[in-house]
Amino acid sequence: MILAVDTSLGTAVALIDADEGRRAEAAATDPLGHAEVIGDLLVEALREAGDGDVTHVVAGMGPGPFTGLRIGIAAARAFALGRGIPVIPVPSHFAAALTALETETQPFAIVTDARRREVAITVFDGVDADGIPHVAADTVLVRAADADAHLDGIRRIDVATLSARDLARVGARALAAGRALTGDEPLYMRHPDVTLPGAPKKVGT
Repeated sequence: MILAVDTSLGTAVALIDADEGRRAEAAATDPLGHAEVIGDLLVEALREAGDGDVTHVVAGMGPGPFTGLRIGIAAARAFALGRGIPVIPVPSHFAAALTALETETQPFAIVTDARRREVAITVFDGVDADGIPHVAADTVLVRAADADAHLDGIRRIDVATLSARDLARVGARALAAGRALTGDEPLYMRHPDVTLPGAPKKVGT
């Protein structure tokens, strides 16, 4: 089985088997409560999946908020470390694109809320030879008010929740093709506002 974990929007967990069949799914839509629910969702999904060994873990790598993404990726890596199995990093927008491709035939943009009146946009156009959504334009962060002008007529799909099952399916296809869809660094929408304090000022005597 392949386990997928994503916290780029809400918190989503799923398990699929070797032929991409659904084994279990669990999700919470709260965009802030990742740490409070991730453990329970993992337990729930593993219980629903029943017998079988998890052989790989797919981690959703964003775009997403700094803290939220860190929680999901840390959970995926900790689970994989405990089982001694590999982690497959997958950009989160790929999952939304695979979902959309069930009905979309033209180029389209996956658009997610980046907060602070901004959105994250990735443009896709069909699938490639490995069945993986084809990126026509890389992810960018733009002002929400400028999104339509940026897309210049490309159909936009605003996504508020993500399918962890489709994230797992993308990961399975990348694994089968021997491809890495992204590196180990998450795609943060922006880094946190909190900064480390500088060295203390010297006070004259």
